[in-house]
Amino acid sequence: MSAQLTQGAIEALYEGSEVNCPVLQLLKILKISNVSGPPRFRLMMSDGLNYLPSFLLATQLNYLPEDNLLLPNCVCMLKKTVTNTLKDGRHVVVVMDMEILKSAEEIGKKIGNPIQYDSDGKTASPQKPESSTSVSASPPPAAVPGPSHRNNSSSSPPRGSGRGFVGKSPMRTSPWNASPMKTSPMKDSPMKKSPMKASPWNASPMKDSPMKTSPMKDSPTKTSPWNASPMKTSPMKDSPMKTSPWNARTPLKASSTSPGSSTKVIPIANLNPYQSKWTIKARVTNKSNVRTWSNSRGEGKLFSFEMVDESGEIKITAFNKEVDKFFSLVEQGKVYYISKATLKVANKQYTALKNDYEMTLHANSSIVPCDDSGDIPTLNCDFVPIAELENRDKDAIIDVIGVCKSAEDVSRITTKASREVTKRALSLIDTTGKVVTVTLWGEEAEKFDGSGNPVVAIKGARLSDFGGRSLSALFSSTIMVNPDTPEAFRLRAWYDQEGYAVDSQSLTETWSVGSRAKINWKTLSDVKNEHMGHTEKADYFSCVATVVYTRKENCLYQACPSANCNKKVIDQQNGLYRCEKCNREYPNFKYRLLLSANLADFEDNQWVTCFQDTAEVLLGCNSETLGKLRDTNEAAFDEVFQKANFKTHIFKNRVKLETYNDESRVKVTVMEVQPIDHREYSRRLLSNIRQLAS
Repeated sequence: MSAQLTQGAIEALYEGSEVNCPVLQLLKILKISNVSGPPRFRLMMSDGLNYLPSFLLATQLNYLPEDNLLLPNCVCMLKKTVTNTLKDGRHVVVVMDMEILKSAEEIGKKIGNPIQYDSDGKTASPQKPESSTSVSASPPPAAVPGPSHRNNSSSSPPRGSGRGFVGKSPMRTSPWNASPMKTSPMKDSPMKKSPMKASPWNASPMKDSPMKTSPMKDSPTKTSPWNASPMKTSPMKDSPMKTSPWNARTPLKASSTSPGSSTKVIPIANLNPYQSKWTIKARVTNKSNVRTWSNSRGEGKLFSFEMVDESGEIKITAFNKEVDKFFSLVEQGKVYYISKATLKVANKQYTALKNDYEMTLHANSSIVPCDDSGDIPTLNCDFVPIAELENRDKDAIIDVIGVCKSAEDVSRITTKASREVTKRALSLIDTTGKVVTVTLWGEEAEKFDGSGNPVVAIKGARLSDFGGRSLSALFSSTIMVNPDTPEAFRLRAWYDQEGYAVDSQSLTETWSVGSRAKINWKTLSDVKNEHMGHTEKADYFSCVATVVYTRKENCLYQACPSANCNKKVIDQQNGLYRCEKCNREYPNFKYRLLLSANLADFEDNQWVTCFQDTAEVLLGCNSETLGKLRDTNEAAFDEVFQKANFKTHIFKNRVKLETYNDESRVKVTVMEVQPIDHREYSRRLLSNIRQLAS
């Protein structure tokens, strides 16, 4: 069975021209051992007209030969290749992705009569047998393709006639089966301990060889490029080798005018670890602050930044000395040339960019500002429609754009590490008519201005199923207000013309109707009947309940005024207040709330604890104002609590069995208080009725 090969593809691939999924036949494959990593496989490929022995299989495709899928004579489609020029000028075509169209059993033979492609862009004539004592012992040309013999000048004596050889060709054994010269009859020659056993792919075996004084000095060695490495720097420069076909005609010839000898700007999408020289031209889209770390292995600092060009994006990280060298040079929004960085497989734990690789800067890395930035985009985003978030997995990293329909005030929460952080929740809407809540943190939350319903684009937000479908900005996220992009202009026009009046639906509530499990709706009696919180981990549930009583006694305490400490202070009775945690005395304090409330629904009631943020929402009054009212106007203070009673909210709670003084009790803590959207609440009740009826 034959197959149609893409004739001319070998020449195009060697020259680095773009070829759309060429179909080639594998003639031979050689496994190259690698001490420091997985083995590599070198391929000889044919397009029916020419063959080229300079293909290298990417390590992610090693399973093909290892599982005996990639065998000589099989026909393959090369889906992605990269043509590289090595430091010594040799060309290598790295196969990044391929598909086997027909197996070796189906084809069964070599297609056509291909001849080796020449480094000068010309095809070489097939090797012809020569009359010498070594010819009969050599394999036929069809079995082992030899180098190009364009002429037989007197400077290249016939094979087998040189000194040091008796009766046989020294290169009888091909390196496809063994290392070069390993089985050569030269074992009695001074070459015996030469490093000729090195792989012909990795290095020149003749570089430091004692062949300088070998009897082979004048020997002609018409060797195939599969049998030996280039002899460019060999001490045998006075040998007839200097005019041999290997030096003059091999496709791996070094050239001073090769692309590898000059700066070559390539797209980010084409970067891979097999390239030796490259330069990218890209724009900085996001830059982190300098962060420090300390562990058992030492301490240090780092910063990272993200770059984009027209083809893709990549993350770049600098450590320690390189932080001092490059941090002030790199500015967000500017374009730079970057070269001589180390490329490695990206750690997806720390980056959300759509790139399999990332860079690390080192002492020799180069970052040069570029004034010509017209063709470089400002950002590379893959925006997901808000309605589509329902179909995405939890913890997915999402790019989203929408109009800020509303924005809450900045609030403060205390993390488990007793660190106080600021946050702000936004409601974004897009042309799908769906609304999603996005939480901003820290400085981004404090500086955000939601007036005028701006268009907000967020690159790299994390999708959560807490409370339905919501998004949270990360420290690595890029947040843009009214960005200069076509998507933003279209959204602005839509919202100003009709979007502001659209009967929108909250994605959180819409999701909860269709899939109750996403929000753990419970009644208060369910919490007790199902023994929630009795396991090692806390349980979370949401409920619709009414406040029937709030305990105002001891609901306020005087706390440390420092930013990251909320511990109770001790009044020293001298105008100073002492914090034991900070080990300091302060002239003032801040009020904080710790409120106990009793909630009830149609089945049961439950005592809950509300900390600062949830207590302020429940009472409709901040802690500082409440503290002043308690000290100056007790009637107004009581009125705040009276107004909070008999109001219904949605409560999101944490429940856990806790033991104190050998007494165990279930403690319910309110994590969030939300107003009821009666339309959505009614839809959920109707859905529940239909489920029960079915």
